Amino acid sequence: MPTERPQRLVVALTGATGVVLGVRLLEELRHHDSVETHLVMSRWARATLKTESELTAREVQSLADVSYSPDDQGAAISSGSFPADGMVVMPCSMKTLASIRTGYADGLITRAADVTLKERRKLVLVPRETPLGEIHLDHLLALSRMGAVVLPPMLTFYNRPSSVDDMIDHLVSRVLDQFGISSHRARRWDGMPDRAAEPASGRAPDPAPDPAGARPASPAPGSVPNPAVTVPVRRALAATTPGGATS
Repeated sequence: MPTERPQRLVVALTGATGVVLGVRLLEELRHHDSVETHLVMSRWARATLKTESELTAREVQSLADVSYSPDDQGAAISSGSFPADGMVVMPCSMKTLASIRTGYADGLITRAADVTLKERRKLVLVPRETPLGEIHLDHLLALSRMGAVVLPPMLTFYNRPSSVDDMIDHLVSRVLDQFGISSHRARRWDGMPDRAAEPASGRAPDPAPDPAGARPASPAPGSVPNPAVTVPVRRALAATTPGGATS
């Protein structure tokens, strides 16, 4: 009786900024014994890795079960007869996006994506560009209509992130959701807190009026920060202010 094979995911890292997103995905998948990862890193992904992290390409490749050269058009994942369960391009550059949309399979990443689409397997694209131009949006819409999942790396605040790592982990969990893979790092939305305190109409109650009837004055330079501003935001602002202290 044949043994059940592991879930196979192709993970592609391209040259767009945010290569750490793909690295974090690979790190998380290492904790799932039932998932087998097949990695392709473009040449520009390797260059971006040097710019944005202290990791080497070899260290990233060691996170995957199988790693391929971006020029290896004869790799297993270049054929639809190889039983893979889906593919993630994270981050996805606009060049890669355009190539996938037009079927221009000039390398293993775009060929594997082409195979994923034609075999009706799940293709998740994590595009990294801002602002998006009309051509980019046209490509994204076309690929969505072809069946690809467009999952941009949006910032999320309802989970009260305290670091960039928290935001990355949340994004990774949303990618894993697409393949039915759970992540213990994800903080799930379970509704607004203190729902009983809200009016029946669902409209948030109006804030209590200021007894003095006056708006608070703007703080003077060097004064104590507004307590209404959350600690993570204050830290972020301090980090971007010349001479600002960081924790």
